[in-house]
Amino acid sequence: MASPKSKISRSRRGSRNAHSSLQPTGTHNCPQCGSLSKPHHACTSCGYYKGREVIKSTKA
Repeated sequence: MASPKSKISRSRRGSRNAHSSLQPTGTHNCPQCGSLSKPHHACTSCGYYKGREVIKSTKA
């Protein structure tokens, strides 16, 4: 099994992990109700996706 020959410095470790941070999730406005929802997902407030109702809404 491979073993490291020397210690990895904090700078080198940080440079390697620079792209590992969490990214903010994308959102868009629902064209039906205008609330924020995830892209490519049904709207959680009105239940519409691509102009048609896919989830029965509990709001009247």
